[in-house]
Amino acid sequence: MPEASLERLLAPHPRVRAARVGAPAPGGSCVVYWMQRAQRGVDNPALNMAIAVANAVGKPVIAVFGLTADYPGAQRRHYRFLVEGLVDAAEDLERRGVPLVVRLGAADEVVPAFAEEVDAAFVVGDENPVRVGRRWREAVAESLKVPFHLVDADVVVPTSLFPKEEYAARTLRPKITRVRDEFLKPIPEIKARHAWAGKPPGGEEIEPDALMKKLRVGGVAEVPGYVGGTREAMKRLKRFLDERLGRYAEDRNEPTPYCTTELSAHLHFGHISPTTIALAAIQADGPRESLDSLLEELIVRRELAINFVARNPDYDSLAGCPDWAHKTLAKHADDPRPVLYTSDQLERAETHDPLWNASQKEMTLTGRMHNYLRMYWAKKILEWSPSAEQAFTVAIELNDRYEMDGRDPNGYTGVAWAVGGKHDRPWPERPIFGTVRFMSYESTRKKFDSAAYIKRVEAIEKGRMQ
Repeated sequence: MPEASLERLLAPHPRVRAARVGAPAPGGSCVVYWMQRAQRGVDNPALNMAIAVANAVGKPVIAVFGLTADYPGAQRRHYRFLVEGLVDAAEDLERRGVPLVVRLGAADEVVPAFAEEVDAAFVVGDENPVRVGRRWREAVAESLKVPFHLVDADVVVPTSLFPKEEYAARTLRPKITRVRDEFLKPIPEIKARHAWAGKPPGGEEIEPDALMKKLRVGGVAEVPGYVGGTREAMKRLKRFLDERLGRYAEDRNEPTPYCTTELSAHLHFGHISPTTIALAAIQADGPRESLDSLLEELIVRRELAINFVARNPDYDSLAGCPDWAHKTLAKHADDPRPVLYTSDQLERAETHDPLWNASQKEMTLTGRMHNYLRMYWAKKILEWSPSAEQAFTVAIELNDRYEMDGRDPNGYTGVAWAVGGKHDRPWPERPIFGTVRFMSYESTRKKFDSAAYIKRVEAIEKGRMQ
């Protein structure tokens, strides 16, 4: 593909935000790509911009990743998944002429120091709407002495096109539909034209066991067989297209067997682009109903969650939910609960509800929970907690601790929907919930083979205990 001019590369674009404006410093020796949310070397618009700018000014590109051992809420299982993905990312970056340097420490400390060490002329990063990611980017922008641009690399339609918080999927869907085809296009793979001279600056050995040993993180144990990285993501995508897409519309809410992509964790860590998934599904020529259903979940619903987190500073608390939900939950705050469980009892799956217990165990054992059961799981926490505020806090803590895709806009939005009516509407009034949507054990278990699901989780638990 032809090289783009520097003027064109730096022109305003909905996917790009200039955190520090300006053209590459003429005396700088390279362009730095700060890889953080988009942890991959393929189908990566942020990496593409770094390479394109470097090619335009005749300089090499080098990538850096700051690996902190104390990311809020992250557990050992999350770190294992992440470091496995770094192996694939390093290989794919190297193939494109970009060495990857991994350094221990918080990104807001690692990136500015690294940029100064290598005499960067320009720095490119990827966007991240969660609180920690925003703070890192703000701190990096303040510390850098050279221009710093951020690329929205993990959405199909750029988040900047929706500057206000959307009320619901029905308000965002037509806006996305109008522009989706403009952005849902193959992401080109360009290579660095100027190689890094000599050995790259020192960093950690990019090998999972070595990195885990250096990190020395504890917390919730790793999940055997749940592998991170772009290679695994592409295998899962192929399995979905070959075996599941044809029945996705009909069976996506059926947890036994799974009919989903099972790519949420890989999307969370940026091991695969949503654009890659969407284009592959379109090219697979599956049933139109299934394709539409997948694109609704992958683009509209996922980007609605990102919009919520990006535009609402209270996204991880009940305060971020709509006024009507606050009023109805307050009205029913003193309603008697059928039973109250402590957070420890919930964590250990010690409730009277076999379906809820199975859902909680699936999450703790496997790092995932089927999306349909996530809704039921969170709503029951509301029913069994002394307050909606406490229910919200407990649900977030359990989700972020055990789900492999925890600490993600989808998780925060799911809890906000279940507990606080976010992106939903008022329903007929009932105790505890008020007009927040209610889900019962009897109605939920009849929508799928709940007995088979519970038996499957029991088998997993038995296998782990042996």
